[in-house]
Amino acid sequence: MVSSLSPAVSRSGEVILDISRLISRVHYSTPSGVDRVEMAYARGLLDHYGYRLAFAAVHPCGLYGRLSRRAVLAYLDELESRWSSQVGNPHRRSLASSLPWLVSLLPSRTERSSMSAVYVQASPHHLTRTEQVRRILAREKARFLCLVHDLIPIEFPEYARVSGDSQHRQRIATIAALADGVIVNSAATGRSLQPWLESSGRRVDVHVALLGTETLPAAEAFQLGGGRPYFVCLGTIEPRKNHLLLLNLWRHLAQTLEPQSVPRLIVIGRRGWENEQVVDMLERCPALEGHVEELNGCSDARMASLLRGARALLMPSFAEGYGMPVAEALSVGTPVICSDLPALREAGGDAPDYLSPLDGPGWQALILDHAGRGPLHTAQMLRLPHWHMPRWNEHVGIVADAIAALQARS
Repeated sequence: MVSSLSPAVSRSGEVILDISRLISRVHYSTPSGVDRVEMAYARGLLDHYGYRLAFAAVHPCGLYGRLSRRAVLAYLDELESRWSSQVGNPHRRSLASSLPWLVSLLPSRTERSSMSAVYVQASPHHLTRTEQVRRILAREKARFLCLVHDLIPIEFPEYARVSGDSQHRQRIATIAALADGVIVNSAATGRSLQPWLESSGRRVDVHVALLGTETLPAAEAFQLGGGRPYFVCLGTIEPRKNHLLLLNLWRHLAQTLEPQSVPRLIVIGRRGWENEQVVDMLERCPALEGHVEELNGCSDARMASLLRGARALLMPSFAEGYGMPVAEALSVGTPVICSDLPALREAGGDAPDYLSPLDGPGWQALILDHAGRGPLHTAQMLRLPHWHMPRWNEHVGIVADAIAALQARS
């Protein structure tokens, strides 16, 4: 429900939230991490600002403008309904089913102005088009506050799509040239961004705000037949997620242990890019049959059930901007074994078991310990109650402070 406006909020300038990313996902029923973040911004800022929040977007047809508030609220409800469906659907929806939403969300070209407007963007959508962003800000007479998720395609181009590094350089260049304030999802991301901002010679305020932990639906913990333990790996199947380490490890376990002693591995995530070796193993490795399961589409309810029943979440990534799966697993009391990366330590604190993504024997030892509820598993279970769960209201509070600071500069 939209909160009433306090006198302090009513005196402040307009806040404009760009939801281009969510509209671009009209054909899909399962969200990406960026989709969830933009949704959290929509809900959180709406609750904070009420009718002082306006919605805008670059529509898939190419037009920019303000959006009907009624249409946006209905669309947000529609997306959340899809995401929470009991049956995940990884396939594109038909144009016929999406067209009514695309029509209702066509932007208006009505000119707006506010002496202290702040334009907020939580996704990288259209940031490669610097001049378009410049025109939007000039039209809105607004200061620009945006969220930076990571600089991984620039720092590790080998993990990105072909030309992904050049596209991301353009996005970050747009931010360095035009942003008045930046939210970073971890101090690690902030450190990577800082040289770009310094080279711009402009004043750009940077605020660290850990992403809020998604509240997973109430669900019974999933149980495999015979009480066989299982582990979950959650995330897009792409090279930097290091699925190959786990698949080669599971092949080794299948070849060296009795079948009933091999824990199960459930890989949850859509197939990304440059992942031929991983896909070949998932589809063609006989040793993994009966031990490894791939789920390309997974509803929120099913994911919640799988996470709650898992012996641990496994995240052997080579690079991360933040660790949303780490926080989600810890939030339901599931242990985490993950790479020793600064961003993952910010998400997990002292709770997880950390180790190098190259330490195959170390991963095997930890997995077998957790599978058998050994001493390392027991020790992590004792640490879990002391973990602080990052919450979206904390994140939105930092964003609101950043908006207020920019409005005071107007």
